[in-house]
Amino acid sequence: MYIALDAMGGDNAPHSNVKGAVLFAKESGIGVYLVGNKEILEKELERVGGKGLPVEIVHAEEVIEMDEPPSIAVRRKRKSSMYIAGKLVREGKAQAFVSAGNTGAAMAISKFVVGAAEGIERPGIAVAFPTKKGKPTVLIDVGANVDSRPKHLVYFAVMGHTYVKEILKSSDNPKVGILSIGEEEGKGNDLVKDTYPLLKMTGLNFVGNAEGRDIFTGDFDVIVCDGFVGNVVLKTSESLGSIIVEMIKQEVKKCDIKDWCSFDAPCPQKI
Repeated sequence: MYIALDAMGGDNAPHSNVKGAVLFAKESGIGVYLVGNKEILEKELERVGGKGLPVEIVHAEEVIEMDEPPSIAVRRKRKSSMYIAGKLVREGKAQAFVSAGNTGAAMAISKFVVGAAEGIERPGIAVAFPTKKGKPTVLIDVGANVDSRPKHLVYFAVMGHTYVKEILKSSDNPKVGILSIGEEEGKGNDLVKDTYPLLKMTGLNFVGNAEGRDIFTGDFDVIVCDGFVGNVVLKTSESLGSIIVEMIKQEVKKCDIKDWCSFDAPCPQKI
């Protein structure tokens, strides 16, 4: 088994990409195709100690920049690292395609180069959120499709179900919900209300509406929504996480007895 990695995509490419590929190959034994400029990647691979691992370099002359439109990736840059990585999957040489680069371009490559699964018209971006139950909740779509129709949310539910069951392996029969403003059937906008009966007919373990708080409870394995709503949820969650971390750092700086800190004992300053 091999994974095709766009080694030139992302903010810290290619160093972080190559380092990650080497760590992955060491831990899993799964092969990685590093797709990108051969001369640069050879130096990086030597630097991070990739010798003797199932990591191979596939040369690509071009790079898709972060600000380029998705159409460029498919039509004009067919010698790019992202396009060639997708092509390796289409040809059966790799079983997965990974990129930390231009999201829109990656979605276009996935659909038009790798190819969608039979019956799936729209790709979706899924994110696994941590929950208090210790197992992830997958939210899909979080930005691939701003305007979705009911059938598209059904596609997302099928993809989310498969991802949880086959990749994350966190549930044999994933509980699927649709993000709404109330848990009762009949609540939500037209998209939610029109999608609800379709999900009931899929044969999936559809358990009804999910509210925003359910993303972090772990009561649902998959929650579907359109990409506009999902992206707002994702960016809000990222911002909240960063703020909480910063607040904790600021409080730690104020404390004069950091060495006493323990989650199992009360703070000596408050006794």
